[in-house]
Amino acid sequence: MKHLYKIFAIAFIGFLLISCDKDEDQAVLGEGTDPKISANKTSLVLLSSEAANEAVTFDWINSDYGVNVQLSNQVEFALKGTNFTPLKVVEMLGGAKSYKITVNDLNNIVLSLGVSTVSETDIEIRLKTSIAGKTHYSNVIPLKITPFINGPVYTYTDLYLIGDATAGVWDNVASNAKIYPLLKSITANVYTYTGYFAQGGFKIIKTPGAWDPQYGMGASAGVLSTSGGSGNITVPTSGYYKLTINTSALTYTFVSVTPPTTTYTAISLIGPSAGGWSTDLDLEKSTFDSHVWTKRNVMLSSGEFKFRANHDWATSWGVAQEFFGTATIGGGNIPLTTTFNYDIFFNDMTGEFSVIPVY
Repeated sequence: MKHLYKIFAIAFIGFLLISCDKDEDQAVLGEGTDPKISANKTSLVLLSSEAANEAVTFDWINSDYGVNVQLSNQVEFALKGTNFTPLKVVEMLGGAKSYKITVNDLNNIVLSLGVSTVSETDIEIRLKTSIAGKTHYSNVIPLKITPFINGPVYTYTDLYLIGDATAGVWDNVASNAKIYPLLKSITANVYTYTGYFAQGGFKIIKTPGAWDPQYGMGASAGVLSTSGGSGNITVPTSGYYKLTINTSALTYTFVSVTPPTTTYTAISLIGPSAGGWSTDLDLEKSTFDSHVWTKRNVMLSSGEFKFRANHDWATSWGVAQEFFGTATIGGGNIPLTTTFNYDIFFNDMTGEFSVIPVY
């Protein structure tokens, strides 16, 4: 029996020793070191003719946590002196230790940070490393970049409302942000506008700040004239109307419509073109017509976006059509091919929108 107890005791001690060895062999995640990042260039001039070429290569040494782990890395870009607020983020593939960025992608990042001129711009880059709730940032490296700005291919003609029956009244200057555009149609030379009109009169112009060309009432109601002496199209009673014009046939209709009953406290753009699917770019509500929303001369990135109400996905509008169209609730994403500055107009009564490049 004593020999049996000795055997059990020896076996138990051996088990404890093995258990201790296993505990010592388990990997323990350390606090981690800061990563280090470098670039093979300090300044560069970006050219549209070299859009697909490599612009710069970033290399880095990952954080060291004392064990072999798979890290989540992001390369972050920001304007110099902004403390990376706001910033643009590029996710890196697991295990990557370098990033070769193309001229076009780097140019889009610089423009999306708010740069709107072709001049040397100072940006900063750093690496963010994360794992298991632990985050480390690398050193910050500077880069001087001269971007290029190529406007989108935009072959459409826009027309605008002017007159005391409209938000812009008769103040025909290029800086008047209350001169709203008509909605372009897929039918050539046909335009519409649905919304509030005050009692008074209006005309249609091609270029805010200029009277030629213009469209006003011709010999009778329903007929347009391009003459500088054309009459005003009159609005006998304030209310909601739909205007339709045909600049080829020189005709128009102006009919009363039922005013909307739903109003919103906020309308915004959301999506990669506007900063990401978690960032709202708020539009400004018109003080003349609470269903018209605008944003002037704002930089949008190539990508896609939607309009949504009250910063919530319960009501959102979209359609797979670039520059203009009628977005529907729950519709597809609106594409945008080129990073550039745009004027944005949205009508929550109809879903009609215009995204007009600012040249």
